Amino acid sequence: MREPLVIAVAQPACTALDVEANAAAHAAAVREARARVVVFPELSLTGYEFTAPALSPDDPRLAPLVEACAETGSLALAGAPVQGEGGHRHIAILAVDGTGATVAYRKQWLGGREPDHFAPGPSPAVLDVDGWRLGLAVCKDTGILRHAADTAALGMDVYVASVLDFEEEAHVPAERAHRTATAHRVHVAVASFAGPTGEGYDRTAGRSGVWGPDGVPLARCGPEPGTVATALLTSTGGGPGRP
Repeated sequence: MREPLVIAVAQPACTALDVEANAAAHAAAVREARARVVVFPELSLTGYEFTAPALSPDDPRLAPLVEACAETGSLALAGAPVQGEGGHRHIAILAVDGTGATVAYRKQWLGGREPDHFAPGPSPAVLDVDGWRLGLAVCKDTGILRHAADTAALGMDVYVASVLDFEEEAHVPAERAHRTATAHRVHVAVASFAGPTGEGYDRTAGRSGVWGPDGVPLARCGPEPGTVATALLTSTGGGPGRP
């Protein structure tokens, strides 16, 4: 039987377009979380800024986050714009561990004005971490039933999402998490942006969380930036959250 998985959702304060400062904040969150996997919100390394330059996985400004992951044995799933084939830019999830960073997933379902600045990703993606299959999603993906179904078809134990919502939409990630958890009998971990960011998101939802396959919350953050929530997942459906 595989070992339980300690997973955390983090919502660090974000400095617009300052990858160096945001990487340091991510590193602090990783050290605080003490988790095998730490999930961050959409475009967490740059802020939700359509003018942010694409971030290369080997950018030296990510060094503090790589170092924190090396110290803790964590895998950080952080949000960033990346360059794709044909010069296209994508909203992506970077998988960062003690050896460096790779592009793990590119957002498939774009919303609002995103299609003016980004291209959709090509396919769903799943990461294997210690025998746990983590299906990856970014924001609008979580509202598309087909996305969860296509990701589940690859074999998934946890639906991991990086999101950004307005403060008045704080109920939306929780409702979608409950739906996905109960429909596919998987755990769900959602890291939701907290604090102000670009493109009119002056007040954001926060309230990141982890849910069990029965849709019951295991751990939640509040609306304020700078917080982390951690939960212990077991093969039998999840354990209690821990501080």
